[in-house]
Amino acid sequence: MQISSTGIVNGVIEDKYGKRGTHFLNQMPTYSLPFKIENAPKETKTFAFVLDDKDAIPVAGFTWVHWIGANLKRSEVLENESINASDFIQGQNSWGVNMYGGMAPPNAPHQYDLIVYALDTELPLKTGFTPKELYETIQGHVLEQCVLSGTYNN
Repeated sequence: MQISSTGIVNGVIEDKYGKRGTHFLNQMPTYSLPFKIENAPKETKTFAFVLDDKDAIPVAGFTWVHWIGANLKRSEVLENESINASDFIQGQNSWGVNMYGGMAPPNAPHQYDLIVYALDTELPLKTGFTPKELYETIQGHVLEQCVLSGTYNN
């Protein structure tokens, strides 16, 4: 399985997906990153995904979750789809909202990881689920997982 994104060029996330973008909700960047999944296992029923920032640990004290979604039944998410997502559910990010919250590294360039999980089932989650709930629910259902990384400058 592979993940690609037109929003990540030569390993760098384009400005519009983070704090140098133009779409905000209460100072949170909201213009979501597009991505495409290819060569998923044939048995895949849905995808779950997490966009996180482990470089936030020294600053925030934990891995910052920017976007989390589940029950995605297609292999492509278009840019800025988080704002109107209707055919997949979104969980609560570290900004405290159920949508994409873009990159805003305060101290240095950070690396962001988009982890996509191919699953053999639809998950019994509701909008606003937490990362912990996602990780508990996918246990025993992951067919394959893949990571796409990019950096965003402070």
